[in-house]
Amino acid sequence: MNAGDIAFPNLGIYLKNVPRDFSVFGFRIAFYGLIIGIAVFAGIVTAARIAKKSGQNPDDYWDFALYAVIFSVIGARIYYVIFSWDSYKDNLLQIFNLRGGGLAIYGGVIAAFITLYVWCKICKKSAPLFGDTAMPGLILGQAIGRWGNFFNREVFGEYYNGLLSMQLPIEAIRDRSDISEKIAANIPAGANYINVHPTFLYESLWNLFIFVLLLVYWKHRKFNGEICLLYLGGYGVGRFVIEGIRTDTLFLPGTTVPVSQVVAVAMVVFAVATDIIVRMRLAKKSTPEVAKVPSEAEKSE
Repeated sequence: MNAGDIAFPNLGIYLKNVPRDFSVFGFRIAFYGLIIGIAVFAGIVTAARIAKKSGQNPDDYWDFALYAVIFSVIGARIYYVIFSWDSYKDNLLQIFNLRGGGLAIYGGVIAAFITLYVWCKICKKSAPLFGDTAMPGLILGQAIGRWGNFFNREVFGEYYNGLLSMQLPIEAIRDRSDISEKIAANIPAGANYINVHPTFLYESLWNLFIFVLLLVYWKHRKFNGEICLLYLGGYGVGRFVIEGIRTDTLFLPGTTVPVSQVVAVAMVVFAVATDIIVRMRLAKKSTPEVAKVPSEAEKSE
């Protein structure tokens, strides 16, 4: 394989010279950054459309996004640095070198939820309703954003030669530590490529499934905040499974326990337990707790 090639041989897909970036007026633009930008924009547009359809002010979601994007990037970086401390402790300035990679989605999600809660408190909005409206956009953005990993030849799994097997040239892998012993042991004699699970693709497809599920269930939710819980539980289940396949896993300090799997389990348990508790309380009250948003006709009266 050439250094820029990516292949899915068992599907008959061979992509030649897939670039990592491109030039515009002499400036190099990474596809990773471009795709993340598209993902963020798509997520905000989705949230704004849901807000409009449900009688809310779409501009609120554009305003919130300004803060959410900034703090999510900071959160994603902090999370990654904490659990990769050995790579930064001797050169602290590298913490600020985002071009060198190192953003963890869970850190961004945690920061986004904190930002949402604080913003809603300050702006006197219903955080549960706001979260329900934003979650489909968030998971859609995650689904799109994973394709940035495709262009970077990263976030792949263990050795795999099944239907969806992905071939990557060894020289295209920036972090050689992602090539596990099992992957290395299965490199064909004389070959310059590896066969791996395309875990970025698995997560993207799972996220799209959750996106559709959230949209379908949105009007049927029993209380404000239930879409948030469905997101936490649904994404947590998929991430737990996929994390077990990846080779670039972050571990809890001093252990071989993947931190993302711990967070995923915590998310699922919290989502399920909270949903059950709230539903039990609603059953006792026999009244719905979905906040009513005034219709356009009611606003004009």
